[in-house]
Amino acid sequence: MRTLILSILLLLSSHSYASSGHELESATIDLSNKASLQRGAKYFVNYCLSCHSAKQLRYSRMAQDLDIAPELVELNLMFTGEKIFDGMTISMRAKDAEKWFGVNPPDLSLIARSRGPDWLYTYLKSFYIDEERPFGVDNTLFPKVGMPHVLADLQGLQRAVYKDVETAGGGVKRVIDHLEIAEPGRMTEREYDKAMDDLVNFMTYMGEPAKMERQRLGWKVLVFILLMLGIFYLLKKEYWKDIH
Repeated sequence: MRTLILSILLLLSSHSYASSGHELESATIDLSNKASLQRGAKYFVNYCLSCHSAKQLRYSRMAQDLDIAPELVELNLMFTGEKIFDGMTISMRAKDAEKWFGVNPPDLSLIARSRGPDWLYTYLKSFYIDEERPFGVDNTLFPKVGMPHVLADLQGLQRAVYKDVETAGGGVKRVIDHLEIAEPGRMTEREYDKAMDDLVNFMTYMGEPAKMERQRLGWKVLVFILLMLGIFYLLKKEYWKDIH
């Protein structure tokens, strides 16, 4: 009963989100693209791992799945004294994080499974300048976000372009129409979109590292079951031939 109630609440919250009017952009997810996953790992380590851990993924597992030599992982993707068999942890203490950000940044191991790849992709593209916020930015998908735009040097800074819409009561409300680049970053819009595809692709892999292996073995298991079904059927006919 508890599981059923939680499932219903999850569906209701998803429906409420879907009806909020914010259209999600589609991320390109291809877990067989090792080059994309490698680039995504680079972005995650350099831009996310300073504040957000990913404790459920071990560096050694990442090295194996993404075809990266362990020595390269230790040299280029590990910076806080971890061992190759450790999970992806951070050195920032929880009390310091709460002091600086007001909340302890969550572990991102399962964020792609809980939020969805399209949500993450849209979120990473939706920061805009808002001088009233503590870090000078807000997010159209996640209003009053408590996170700085750590990818601003890649994307640049966006500003919101507003429009007036009529409310149900006959009034007028000012809403964000779209975002446009105010200060360019090191990447073009197309390059940034591709980078976010790679990052979200890696975070999707991170949420379920065994998925590709499970899919690779799945068809073999199905073939085995079908073969055994034929054998069991012939055995059944042999055992029951004197009765039928």
